[in-house]
Amino acid sequence: MSQFTHLSSEENIQNVIKSAFDTDLSVSGGWGYTQDEATVLELIQENFSLSQIEHMLASMRTYLEMNMTLEAKERYGSINLNELSRETIHENTTIYDKVYYEISAMKETVYADFINEYKEGYGKDDFNLEEHFNRRKKETRTRSIIYWFETGKSV
Repeated sequence: MSQFTHLSSEENIQNVIKSAFDTDLSVSGGWGYTQDEATVLELIQENFSLSQIEHMLASMRTYLEMNMTLEAKERYGSINLNELSRETIHENTTIYDKVYYEISAMKETVYADFINEYKEGYGKDDFNLEEHFNRRKKETRTRSIIYWFETGKSV
């Protein structure tokens, strides 16, 4: 999958998240590309676990990179993010989560074609469901990312 441009941390990421996703999250810092640019999780909302908030933020960053900041013909859809592994790192008095994700996605236009084909063909005798999903799988691209989160202070 082609290389995607890193998001700039010049703008307050809390404001970007609010503007792009209409979501209020208590975060600051950068977009988590490196430890120095870690996303600082200032307050975890009651109904979510730490890993759920991290996954949500990684999904938002990915959607911004692979869809919202690209020209229409270059955008990806069917974006799925799965956690592969994580490390908790204690450095001085700061605690970080370094999380590894695998992303699968498909060009948005190709995905739309597959959805239409499925809607039109499902349930019909001549629609080969297995072949349809095999072609979808072949069109799906994957990439791996690392996301750094600052999760707290140790004493």
